[in-house]
Amino acid sequence: MACLAAAAVKFAVRRQPAVLVPPAAPTPRELKRLSDIDDQDGLRFHVPIIQFYRRSASLDGRDPSRVIKDAVARALEHYYPFAGRLRELEGRKLAVDCTGEGVLFVEADADVRLEHFGDAVRPPFPRVEELLFDVPGSSALLDSPLLLFQVTRLACGGLTLAVRVQHAMADGQGMLQFLGAAAELARGAAAPTVQPVWRRELLTAREPPRPSFAHREYDEVPDNKGSILPPGDVEHRYFFFGPGELAAIRAQLASCQRSRYTTFEVLSGFVWKLRTMALGPDADEEMRLICVVSARGDGGKTPGLRIPRGYYGNSMVLPAAVSRAGDLCANPFGYAVELVREAKGTVVLRGLPHFMAVRSFLLTELTKAGFGDLDFGWGRPVYGGPAKVGFGVFLLRQLPR
Repeated sequence: MACLAAAAVKFAVRRQPAVLVPPAAPTPRELKRLSDIDDQDGLRFHVPIIQFYRRSASLDGRDPSRVIKDAVARALEHYYPFAGRLRELEGRKLAVDCTGEGVLFVEADADVRLEHFGDAVRPPFPRVEELLFDVPGSSALLDSPLLLFQVTRLACGGLTLAVRVQHAMADGQGMLQFLGAAAELARGAAAPTVQPVWRRELLTAREPPRPSFAHREYDEVPDNKGSILPPGDVEHRYFFFGPGELAAIRAQLASCQRSRYTTFEVLSGFVWKLRTMALGPDADEEMRLICVVSARGDGGKTPGLRIPRGYYGNSMVLPAAVSRAGDLCANPFGYAVELVREAKGTVVLRGLPHFMAVRSFLLTELTKAGFGDLDFGWGRPVYGGPAKVGFGVFLLRQLPR
């Protein structure tokens, strides 16, 4: 009920004109090529993130907008490619022109209090488009700012920090690394604890590419039955699974399977099976579940990949579990869970294709992303993570207590 009430909240936001924030000191002017994972068609979009912070009595008198703006400028000294602009080279290859032009920053005030967003602050957020304003002309892939910040002061003394990041430049871990650096600097650090590493050539395919196995996530399948719906035709709903629900789902597995699979694997297989049953496809149609899996691995290394600490480019892969709809619906849901587990062990480097969207369902796990730990001086956020869910993406998020 609190979530429904929050969605109905009306408030006004008064924004100042957007400004460009360049690095606090001169930075190198150079052209840096992105990796083959960075510039896939499926990653050429902006990711919206939002953080909600309570008032901090000890910081009364300090303007959060000025504090965060200054910290961003200092962080850009270290992460200076973010202050540049994307260019497209031969073969649609993306590169960032490190021009030092800067990132967009919007300062705003809203006549709403944090408690108006509900007892548990979580998506969907009312008027989120006002808390992260789409500055006209800023959304293009090429020749546009790669980051957009909006700091909105709330009537209660709290604030929201909304950030839009060009996904081609960084994955979730890379975005968090940059924001974590800015947060450290905002709290008074002299330099970021983790120094950024570019090294995009580490995830560039051999020439010619020599894939060692079939990558079903990039199959070319015609959409003869109109299975890809426009975003405007889809109603977004949020489903929350607590310990009780997860225990009930796991209990449906065979006793020998219940401790074998991770929570992500279990919930992914469960939702994939039920979604397929709800769609009612023909029994012989192939259904795909695409998982987002980090290639960094534990400690920054995965067998075959040596990704150094500080790397902030995209390092996730999109393995696909594939099954005939009839098999997925008829078998116990442990069948789907095992397919998910097998798919997670694959890695892909193959040109610039978009992942297959026909009869596909894409899931990503953000339970350990760390956005809920970002402290710019006002303590940990009440909520930190995605500002909204994009079409075709299901987010697993551990909400703050």
